[in-house]
Amino acid sequence: MAGPSFHTGEEALQARAGSRERLAEVGPRVIRPAMPETHQTFFGQLPFVVAGAVDADSQPWTSLLIGAPGFIHAPTDDRLRIKALPPAGDPLEGLLENGARIGLLGIEAHTRRRNRANGRIVAVDGAGVDVHVEQSFGNCPKYIQPRQAEYVPGQGIQAASTDFTGLGEPVRALVAAADTFFIASAHPDDDGLPAHGVDVSHRGGPAGFVHIDGDTLTVPDLAGNNYFNTLGNLLLAPCAGLLFIDFARGDLAWLAADAEIVHEGPDLAAHPGALRLLRLHVRTSRHAPAAVPLRWHGAP
Repeated sequence: MAGPSFHTGEEALQARAGSRERLAEVGPRVIRPAMPETHQTFFGQLPFVVAGAVDADSQPWTSLLIGAPGFIHAPTDDRLRIKALPPAGDPLEGLLENGARIGLLGIEAHTRRRNRANGRIVAVDGAGVDVHVEQSFGNCPKYIQPRQAEYVPGQGIQAASTDFTGLGEPVRALVAAADTFFIASAHPDDDGLPAHGVDVSHRGGPAGFVHIDGDTLTVPDLAGNNYFNTLGNLLLAPCAGLLFIDFARGDLAWLAADAEIVHEGPDLAAHPGALRLLRLHVRTSRHAPAAVPLRWHGAP
């Protein structure tokens, strides 16, 4: 189903930032209904992809789908075959069903490349999923912390995870040291319009850029492409799913949070360079130690 490049939440924030007129003209050129050949090749060389989906309570979740490079391939310019499924205990377990909305982020941090592919699952089997890509677009390389991921088969068999109300202590320590996290959000309407999908985005900065106050996280929102894919979703449906990774140990932490956007006030002034703040009130978190068959090298 065809539709506009941006939805009303994204357009409202673009208008507030003074970029609405420009993006109304640029959007149809940069957000495509199919992947260019460079994007198809890019996904095929990755050892993992960040995926997002929503559960029955409309809570977005994001996690990793992992395999040896080549586990993702594009049989056509609007299809991705992903030969991987979430393991037991992963928040995405059971959510990647036929017909479900899905957001995908391919990121290659050591080359500072990232591409998005949002769409819908059109087939599921015991080996993986097929995705119909409805929105394909690139992102600028800002705020990506360079490190190279290596697939290590046999490593990271997911141990039993631990659930917490709010921020559990191992999750708190991981977040406090983080220079990267991923965030899933979703438009509240699942009506078939490509712009009304699930989105996964990257956030990065110096270690400690996520500020912790009790069970609330504050993230400065810096200059970017002004698409407002994440914040536009959160404006309409203020519920987010976060993924933090311990790149040294392979630990994962998933957080479910209520979101608010802070546009002005004294708190904003306390974060130099921030154009606005994203405040995330964590309701639950889950920690899984040494959970992934990936190792990262070359961290700054």
